[in-house]
Amino acid sequence: MKQMLEEMELLEDTQKDKYLTFTLGKEEFGIGIGYVTEIVGIQEITEVPELPYYVKGIINLRGKIIPVIDARLRFGKEEKEYTDRNCTIVIEVKNITIGLIVDAVAEVLYIGEENIAQLPRLNGSSHQKYIKGIGKIGNNVKLLLDCERLFSDDEMESLSNIT
Repeated sequence: MKQMLEEMELLEDTQKDKYLTFTLGKEEFGIGIGYVTEIVGIQEITEVPELPYYVKGIINLRGKIIPVIDARLRFGKEEKEYTDRNCTIVIEVKNITIGLIVDAVAEVLYIGEENIAQLPRLNGSSHQKYIKGIGKIGNNVKLLLDCERLFSDDEMESLSNIT
């Protein structure tokens, strides 16, 4: 048991400060690698009636039904037709598996806390609650997502009821 706990702590340490980066339009985002379970290409999506506009439907991923979210729509961007560059980042948040459709996945980057700045608070910007900080990499910045705040409790309950 002690060895298993040590291995889990080691795994957490190796994931600390690592982010899977992806693009939505011209913006670059990062998501904590600990939330990511896999990355898959665009799958056939089955639409489910009466879901929020940003929930595209469900996919069958090796026998597991998961809801898929169009990240562009979730962040208030215009909808675009999917291409072979789009992919789905499968994440687990609060024991719920969710697919995030993004424009393209870039790379896994180490972004230490010393290189993360707080997002300036601007009035009228609702998507700021999803952003935990701004990762600075050289002259570039990545908007780092706060997966725990990506969906409200009501939205999480709705997503868990889909499957």
